[in-house]
Amino acid sequence: MGDEPPRAGDLVLCRVTEIGQHRFLGQVDGKRNRLFVGDTIVVAYGARYAPDQFEAEVPGDLGPCDLVAGGGIAGRVVSSHARMKSPTQVEPLGLVTDERGEVINLARLARPVVPALAPRPRTIAVLGTSMNAGKTTVAAALIRGLGLAGHRVGAAKVTGTGAPGDPTLMSDAGASRVIDFTDLGLPSTYQQPMPQVIRILRGAITDLTSHQADAIVLEVADGLLQRETAALIRTPEFRASVDSIVFAAGESVSAVAGVRLLREEGLPVVALSGVLTSSPLAMAEAVAEVCIPVYKAAAMSDPSVACQLLAGTVTGGVAVAEGSGLAEDGSQLSDHGGLPQERSRLTDYSGPLTDYSGPLTAETVA
Repeated sequence: MGDEPPRAGDLVLCRVTEIGQHRFLGQVDGKRNRLFVGDTIVVAYGARYAPDQFEAEVPGDLGPCDLVAGGGIAGRVVSSHARMKSPTQVEPLGLVTDERGEVINLARLARPVVPALAPRPRTIAVLGTSMNAGKTTVAAALIRGLGLAGHRVGAAKVTGTGAPGDPTLMSDAGASRVIDFTDLGLPSTYQQPMPQVIRILRGAITDLTSHQADAIVLEVADGLLQRETAALIRTPEFRASVDSIVFAAGESVSAVAGVRLLREEGLPVVALSGVLTSSPLAMAEAVAEVCIPVYKAAAMSDPSVACQLLAGTVTGGVAVAEGSGLAEDGSQLSDHGGLPQERSRLTDYSGPLTDYSGPLTAETVA
């Protein structure tokens, strides 16, 4: 066993030898413990895909490696963003085994999925342009709005790298049950074969349905060009599982490109949101090119807006802001206001986009 390479999901006891980028280790309850040189920690081997941080692979041996994610993922960094410090380094002391000497892998600790007897509830997915586009914030706002509307909301993050922060935020926003790929036995979905990723998607939806969710919010990590995400959204299983999509973007060009890509795939994208909403000009640029609403995350925590997005019944061509409810002709659009689609030139517009104060952050979702 000592000569066998570790597998993704194998638990390993490590000693911290050098503190680098990750100075804390996340716990299942959302707490983060400060790391010190000499600490012994149990983490899981896994790959990582994070354009703003590290790309990492599962090592081929039990030699020194890196802490590649604060959720507790050990790997070897193969590339990193220029802003990143060197990774925190760890020395594996040995794989964690059970009383029979068999290596414990996350797959053995996966939640059992109870078959669902009820039909799948209506499901909304949040996709994005990239890491840090605002996807989890958008998902939390939708969970909040649907919960306030009286729905029993189930939430799932179906791809990404294991970390406690996102599921914790979903739970704090009001989800009755939260599940992600780590609960179903994977430390991350990067470099996993597509049948495994589809298994996670099916398992998460089945689990939430069997626990009586009547609305589901899914988050798909990273961007539309990431390998597993790009493959997943083109599968019949994804198409059959999702009723509407909110797309989180960082700026206007990527927003327009992402919406067009989703439409080319025949997917039901119904709204834009994300970091894009920090900029009134970026929102105006996007709404001039796409016939779907652009919502600030805070607006989606409104029950009526969240329910319209879930149902896919939002009207196209408005950029939604807080604090104004009048269309150009003075008629009432909604409690959130809007920019008519036909105003395609930025210089023609003098409406309520200046009311924006940026996207809802994790700290402000209550």
